[in-house]
Amino acid sequence: MRLDALGPRICIMGPSNSGKSTLANAIGAARGLAPVHLDQLYHLPNTDWEPRPGDEFIALHDQAIAGASWVMEGNYTRCLPQRLERATGFILLDTSTATSLVRYLRRCWFERNRIGGLDGGKDSVKWEMLHYIAATTRDNRKRYDEMFDGIKLPKIRLGSAREIGNFYRLQGLGR
Repeated sequence: MRLDALGPRICIMGPSNSGKSTLANAIGAARGLAPVHLDQLYHLPNTDWEPRPGDEFIALHDQAIAGASWVMEGNYTRCLPQRLERATGFILLDTSTATSLVRYLRRCWFERNRIGGLDGGKDSVKWEMLHYIAATTRDNRKRYDEMFDGIKLPKIRLGSAREIGNFYRLQGLGR
């Protein structure tokens, strides 16, 4: 499927550290869509990933999806129904747990000012995040699979880092 078939409002979901932010920025640059990183809306800037009050996050989320065009990455399933209602296309990334763990460690140790990072925040290795990636994500993958099958939008599933790389190449996306 060509990227153009996904329309002007694309929703990207997948496990932590699967490449959602990087893909959103690449699609945004190629298609002229504003990238929206839900982690940046959910967390307060200049903190160590401290969440905003829930109603404030939902208001920011709903304001973002009201736009005419966007590529939005992140999960936050409590506000997924309204996001999918506005979306014109959907991409699910499904990289392996090992890939997600390696990417998490790399971003914490080596990457500064990363795409999708929190303004004024500093990534550091946290036991809670390691556990989330290694254990919780397994259950999330099952839910994402079931959800993907039920989505009636034009959709793409990229099931490995290799498939994601091929998608970049075939769609003419820069990294």
